[in-house]
Amino acid sequence: MARSGRSVICVDKGSGPGAGSTSASSAIIRFSYSTIDSVLTAWESAAHWHAWHDHLGVDDPDGMARFIPTGMLIFDTPNGALHRLTPLWDDVGIAYEHLDAQQIADRFPALDVGSYFPPKAVDDPAFGNDAVGELTALFDPSSGYIDDPLLAARNIAYAARHNGAEFVFHREVVAVDLDGGRVRGVRLDDGSVIAAPVVVNAAGPHSAGVNRLAGAERDMTIGNRPLRQEVFAVPGPASLTLERGAPIVADLDLGQYFRPQVGGTLLVGGTEPECDPLEWIEDPDHFDEHPTVEKFETTMHRLARRLPEFGVPVRPVGLAALYDVADDWVPIYDASCVPGWFMACATSGNQFKNAPLAGKFMLALIEAAEQGRDHDRRPVQFRGSRTGRTIDLGAFSRRRTPAVTSGTVMG
Repeated sequence: MARSGRSVICVDKGSGPGAGSTSASSAIIRFSYSTIDSVLTAWESAAHWHAWHDHLGVDDPDGMARFIPTGMLIFDTPNGALHRLTPLWDDVGIAYEHLDAQQIADRFPALDVGSYFPPKAVDDPAFGNDAVGELTALFDPSSGYIDDPLLAARNIAYAARHNGAEFVFHREVVAVDLDGGRVRGVRLDDGSVIAAPVVVNAAGPHSAGVNRLAGAERDMTIGNRPLRQEVFAVPGPASLTLERGAPIVADLDLGQYFRPQVGGTLLVGGTEPECDPLEWIEDPDHFDEHPTVEKFETTMHRLARRLPEFGVPVRPVGLAALYDVADDWVPIYDASCVPGWFMACATSGNQFKNAPLAGKFMLALIEAAEQGRDHDRRPVQFRGSRTGRTIDLGAFSRRRTPAVTSGTVMG
């Protein structure tokens, strides 16, 4: 937005760029979504991560985040998730391979190829049952991850400042100024006022509460709320390391994902299987930021089932942070019923990868509104520079019919 010539002020109650949920992101760059518009968004965004300097237009003297190519292995499950995915990838032109159990074992011998679906809690007597069959998978060679999500956010802030944007940290928006129902600015907790005819709510886990300050939730058919998640870093098997070609693994068969890191560790998180209770948070300012023994044990037992060589650590090393989850796990990039109020929220734990396009989407929505276009009646269409394909921004509307998705962070 600053690069387009606008006067931009970013307000954040945190200590700096990306200091909230972004710093805790697994930062995976993948394309495995349930809808064509989401797949296109991820594929278009990946091109910007690959050419990060070109996207930003400037080098941050504190260093630049890097894309680490790994490829991604996605296990199939009896509910047919991959059958919905492959037509979308074929449509977009994303390359992939089908692998049978023997091919998985040959290429990644550290992985047990048994199928244990559906995922089970570790105290379920059936958790230790033998495999009911063997897995097949898709291997996508184009996926990877960003080595430092916090640095990526700082890179963006540096580029924004270079283009004239201002940042106000350690300040909280406590009220929204309206005049005749139209946004005129925001009031901060120190009593100061920022006048602005356009406000974008990108408050992450706080976004639902910030929407309520403006009365922007009144016509929303899609809700969003904070969900607590835990992620762990553990020593991986010697045969499954970044240096030896380990991929990101989406293991919906057991309800987990893991990715390699420099130094032989694995970053491990969950995919919200039905057997795991979801921990919704009422107040995003007050939640336990420390990993729990219960979640650690669940995650480690699942990982040990998939990686027979894995040695379970004696203590948890990880963190807890918040997703801002939409009812259907699809983000909200939209205008609102309050003129001048826009939303880039409900990022559902899977939108870090789409940050390069999120800003472009919001600018397109703001410009359309200024030209008198009713996005609710005539959704804005965004053309991607990588594919030339049109992304229907109505797919991310606050008033959409809930999308048919995996119902998990996978989107």
